[in-house]
Amino acid sequence: MQPRESGVQYSQWKDSSLDEVSMVAMSDNEGASPCKRVCQKLCMGKLGITVKVVNGVVLFYTIFILGYATGYYVHKCT
Repeated sequence: MQPRESGVQYSQWKDSSLDEVSMVAMSDNEGASPCKRVCQKLCMGKLGITVKVVNGVVLFYTIFILGYATGYYVHKCT
């Protein structure tokens, strides 16, 4: 297992007693697996909201159709 690189760099000035600390922002997707990147893209932002709404509508109609078919066969008069 390789050590994770830090995003903080520290350097000390030679002429004075001041220290300089700079933070480097690292991307969340940097080094992530392709599956994780796809999941993050589909679950966040406007695309994520759209995916969730479409999944909710599909789930609603699937349950509605299953309930309708079940109710039809259960209550069918013979």
